[in-house]
Amino acid sequence: MKFISQYLSESSALAGQINHQSISRLIDHLVRARSRKARVYVLGVGGSAAAASHFVNDLRKLTGIDARAPTDNVAELTARINDDGWENCFADWLQACRLQKNDVVFVFSVGGGDVKRNISANLVKALQFAKRKRAIILGIVGRTGGYTATVADAHVLIPVVNPDLITPHTESFHSLIAHLIISHPKLQAASAKWEAELRR
Repeated sequence: MKFISQYLSESSALAGQINHQSISRLIDHLVRARSRKARVYVLGVGGSAAAASHFVNDLRKLTGIDARAPTDNVAELTARINDDGWENCFADWLQACRLQKNDVVFVFSVGGGDVKRNISANLVKALQFAKRKRAIILGIVGRTGGYTATVADAHVLIPVVNPDLITPHTESFHSLIAHLIISHPKLQAASAKWEAELRR
């Protein structure tokens, strides 16, 4: 019971520390992306890949934004890893997607990528490619935000409230903030199933 209380208390404290303006900036970028019919490419590794897949679904179904994630096609992803290396798999995928200026690359990550430590090198290379293409870079990241935070046009930083639980707290808030974004009146274009049913 002690750990349960601790975890939920930390989550509550963490929620109170999230910068509201940073979330608003992400929403505004996505609203503008939709208005110009830009595509949104969502990147994540591990648990963050699951968040990316979920976000793609919600962007497409509930906001009408054309969104995709490289981790949703395991055949292509593993072929790229096998043939061209882990560090190149996302950048090469973005190139195959013909990433253009004003398209959006949206990152979910605990650490945001780290050049010196060679952590999430595929995220780093993808963002370097995105910068060259002058795409818009957005993210929801933890710790210091890593490389993502240094190059992003807008990002939400999930603060550290317990250094022993950085990953679960960050990945929990990936989902919470993603759902906040999708549900925002400026962005949501269609109701989720249960909400629509209850309005009948």
